[in-house]
Amino acid sequence: MSLAIILLWDNPKIKNNKFLKLIPGALVAVLMAILINMLFINFLPALAIAPTHLVNLPVLGSISDFKSEVKFMDISGLTSPATYIVAFTIAIVASLETLLSIEAIDKLDPHKRRSDTNRELKAQGVGNIIAPLLGGLPMTAVIVRGSTNVSAGAQTRVSSFVHGLFLALSVMFLAGLMNQIPLSALAAVLLVVGFKLTKPALYKTQFKLGLDQFIPFIVTVLAILFTDLLIGICVGLVVGVFFILKANYKSPYFYHKEEHRDKNLIRIKLSEHVSFLNKASIILTLDHLPENSHVIIDGENSAYIDYDVLEAIHEFKKTAHERNIKVELVNIDEVEVMDMH
Repeated sequence: MSLAIILLWDNPKIKNNKFLKLIPGALVAVLMAILINMLFINFLPALAIAPTHLVNLPVLGSISDFKSEVKFMDISGLTSPATYIVAFTIAIVASLETLLSIEAIDKLDPHKRRSDTNRELKAQGVGNIIAPLLGGLPMTAVIVRGSTNVSAGAQTRVSSFVHGLFLALSVMFLAGLMNQIPLSALAAVLLVVGFKLTKPALYKTQFKLGLDQFIPFIVTVLAILFTDLLIGICVGLVVGVFFILKANYKSPYFYHKEEHRDKNLIRIKLSEHVSFLNKASIILTLDHLPENSHVIIDGENSAYIDYDVLEAIHEFKKTAHERNIKVELVNIDEVEVMDMH
């Protein structure tokens, strides 16, 4: 029923309703799941959900309860080699998950802005040092929170702060209510979000881009499913590096600037092979282009342009007018940029 409600909430009739579009479908699904389970408990106990399948949070009824949940780290664990192995694994997995989530959220952003990944990882590192000192768990960026903020119309980092504030208040004062949430309802939310991020059209698009793009993609997906996130990403990187070496990686572009009275003419000539390893440097160059300029991105000499790089170029072209930059693409095949919504 939670799945049905969430899918129904995506109906255009509800999306266009001024009142209903302000209420997240996931919230409606969770509240309905709580209500249905309460009805089962009172009228049909045999159908009621067992406590083991409900959210389980400590109920903080007093200050003493709160103090009992805040525990300082066990210093004796620092002498165990297993501690450092687990810490290293968590650090790598959490960082990878955060970077992947940031990549997905940046694509969902209607303004196509790019997050500062270094800043995100530094903040996460500081948080993951402080939280365990107080008995908390390590944290990471999660696609569910980010996509919810974007769909709700969030425009700045204030949404993350408000989100964290409400999360803390909910754990402190609404734990009793949250413990009534069936885990199946939360699973439904994750299923829908996951499907939106990996639609069948995505696999079709990747396949059309050629085996050099599709094989690393599908190998990474399968490796993650059959092992875990860390091993899957490492396997995908190895396969990706193989195809990069095969493509005979070279310098990504040639930059030439001509100063004119009205506008600066900047010509960026892409090299023969432009891989995903060149994406960061190309994005950095595009982000630092001067305002009021005319930019020509020429792919005449390019035999291969990675899809991620091509997508970044098209996203730059869409938003360049905000900086009064005229973008002209020359000898670059038009590739439809996948819609992640």
